[in-house]
Amino acid sequence: MIATRIKHGIVGGLMGGVVFGMMMGFMGTLPMIGKMVSYPNAVVGFLVHLAISAGIGGSFGLLVGPAVTGKVSGLVAGLAYGSAWWFLGPLTLMPLFMGMGLGMNWNTTAASNMLPSLMGHAIFGLVMGLAYSQGENCFFLKLGRTRTQTAPEKPNLHSVS
Repeated sequence: MIATRIKHGIVGGLMGGVVFGMMMGFMGTLPMIGKMVSYPNAVVGFLVHLAISAGIGGSFGLLVGPAVTGKVSGLVAGLAYGSAWWFLGPLTLMPLFMGMGLGMNWNTTAASNMLPSLMGHAIFGLVMGLAYSQGENCFFLKLGRTRTQTAPEKPNLHSVS
């Protein structure tokens, strides 16, 4: 089911976003994310980052989810997807949204300066892909259940509805 894939992707994206957001907090880059919505502070930056992470996670579930059949494929797909978003995000879309123009960071100097961001996006993708591969058994989806409740039967993520 498409809705289930998107839901699992959003949860995975939020989990990866929390991990990556903590890394960004330590590096002091969250205010720059907040600046994208004209509020250059860490709290707003973290909230914007989580919203973006949820959207990326949902798109992961929709576009890549059918390829995820277990933990290993989730990790590989997540790593590739997160790394692709390094190019799309800080190298392409963020400068565009901040009024710097398209392609501003498409050079080796800018890319090499953003290698810590590549590591963050890769880790985001790994966490997202692993969480996605767990489906209804993902830790955060289990939080609302009582001990007597079990996870619903795992749907076939490859079916299209």
